[in-house]
Amino acid sequence: MTKRNNGPQRIGDLLDNIAETATASQPPAAKKDKSSGLILSAQSGKLLDAATEIATNRPTGEDMAFTHAVLCQVGLPRSKVEGREFMRQSGAAWVNVQAGYLDEGNGPVLQPIPYGVMPRLGLAWVSTFAIRHKKREIPIGDSAAEFLRLMGMESDGRRYTTLRKQMHALAAARLQLGFKGRTYNGQPVQQFDAWLSNKETQQRTLWPGIMVLSEDYYRSLIESAVPLDNRALRALKGSSLALDVYAWLAHRLHRLDGRGAILHWKTLREQFAQEYQGKDPDKDFKREFLPVLNKVLAVYPQAKVKRVTGGVLLMGSPPPIPHKGGPTV
Repeated sequence: MTKRNNGPQRIGDLLDNIAETATASQPPAAKKDKSSGLILSAQSGKLLDAATEIATNRPTGEDMAFTHAVLCQVGLPRSKVEGREFMRQSGAAWVNVQAGYLDEGNGPVLQPIPYGVMPRLGLAWVSTFAIRHKKREIPIGDSAAEFLRLMGMESDGRRYTTLRKQMHALAAARLQLGFKGRTYNGQPVQQFDAWLSNKETQQRTLWPGIMVLSEDYYRSLIESAVPLDNRALRALKGSSLALDVYAWLAHRLHRLDGRGAILHWKTLREQFAQEYQGKDPDKDFKREFLPVLNKVLAVYPQAKVKRVTGGVLLMGSPPPIPHKGGPTV
């Protein structure tokens, strides 16, 4: 693998970011980083390992992933949604998700609105295959275990169950994406065979052979896909907000030039956390956002983001996947 010249300097910055996210009390599983003397929790230690790998080694092979550009600006819900519709808007971009029905073997079953980590990672997984192979048909039978492996998730029953539930919800959902006068209406998935489970024999869920993306969604994806580092997705898989912030920065930073852009807490909250509606929602959101931002910056070392009075300053930065000299799709 090709090494970066500024690795040691970047590692110091990574440690500073991770240190800011560490809690005062250390769990029994904490470990000590020899170079800094910092006591790291097991979770922070894994984040540092991923950050070090990303900072010192260029992405190759399966390290490259993709997602839709609009979903980098407005994400799916992060927690369970009551009701059958979800709307989020940020500036000129917006997304509307409506729950749909899926035949699970005995007629139509109303699915929940997809939420959380799994549909985000699942969409990236499906989008990556579609772009790599230039085809709408995604073989996801045996690939379900491969997906869990790529995400560093144990292939136990609970993981399969969560993946099945969220992919069912995603396959049934109607999705609208809008940006500057153009609206995509439809469903990302045109055809999907439900992942049936045999309760009588207690056999593992039967996986479908093929998921077919709709022509419109596939065309929109090809035109506007954003490259991401799969190692970063794997490191951030415990937080939907972290995944959203990472995808947002990957899409936006390399488009900035000059003095950059300052985003205030109110603007950031409206983009990422419209559900904060308390007495001081901006302050509540800021308290959650800053530790997440530090984690994201640890696995996106090229990102130039600074905390300033009233918000954060975004400055022009290289994308996580280089435009030139990176891996071929």
